[in-house]
Amino acid sequence: MIPKHITPKHLNSGKKTMATHLGIEFTEVGEDYICAKMPVDDRTKQPMGLLHGGASVVLAETLGSVAATLSVDQEKYACVGLEINANHIRAAKEGFVYGKTTPLHIGRSTHVWQINITNEEGKLVCTSRITMAVIEKR
Repeated sequence: MIPKHITPKHLNSGKKTMATHLGIEFTEVGEDYICAKMPVDDRTKQPMGLLHGGASVVLAETLGSVAATLSVDQEKYACVGLEINANHIRAAKEGFVYGKTTPLHIGRSTHVWQINITNEEGKLVCTSRITMAVIEKR
């Protein structure tokens, strides 16, 4: 699925994006998963001082989109988001949150990826699922 030559260093050397703006850093890549961390700081908090739900969704979408893209022949196909949902389970106020994405379904025209985001104690902060369309490049 995910090519063995892909490393966190490779994924962290990309262009400036929303993910880099929020401080998202890829930390681990496996055959069927990718992990990243995101700081809980001024960039990612809402006015009450808690991790913004939208920031959790950015982390989830980043992980799911990158994993789907790496799982297809990028010369022939592109992956685009169809739907994402998120259940916010627990607040985070400081430190980092950690996301891990794993596939639920890898099909010819769609992928579904599960993303769990935990706090520094390993407790679930958010669980998300993204559906990606695999489209042929023209």
